[in-house]
Amino acid sequence: MKELARATFHIAEDGAGSYRPLAILRWVMVVIFVSFGMQKFTLQSAQGIAQFISNSPFVSWLSIFGLRGEAYVLGVTEFVIAALLVAGAFSPILSALGSLMGVVTFAVTWSFFFTTPGVVTWSISTDPMAWNLAGEFLFKDIVLFCVCVVLLLASLPQVVTRLRC
Repeated sequence: MKELARATFHIAEDGAGSYRPLAILRWVMVVIFVSFGMQKFTLQSAQGIAQFISNSPFVSWLSIFGLRGEAYVLGVTEFVIAALLVAGAFSPILSALGSLMGVVTFAVTWSFFFTTPGVVTWSISTDPMAWNLAGEFLFKDIVLFCVCVVLLLASLPQVVTRLRC
């Protein structure tokens, strides 16, 4: 079974050439998810993300856990993603699963840019797209989303992606 998984899915740590440096992206994302997860266990972070969660069509249901509870759920989720990415250095399927969960995470947080009132001010006459500090905070998530997409595509079987040599 393990041989079948290795034959179809891939991990950068077993790769060669230009594919192998993708392992760096995995470990950077592990550090990011662990640090983001730890932050969710502070009151300041829980208060900071409340405005995003309450306005999101995707995660507003987390409010049933209360202010601290919703942050705890997100923190635990980020720790799970970090753990899957670590395990993904040894298991191609876990690499794909962790990367996919990262893609979903950053897709949802990127959506906050559009669903949270007052984050972005669109204007034709002045600065065409001006955002406040919350918007600046969220804007970086597009890069993290793309890193997770790269890790996901690199993990998938060649027949799925046709992007690998």
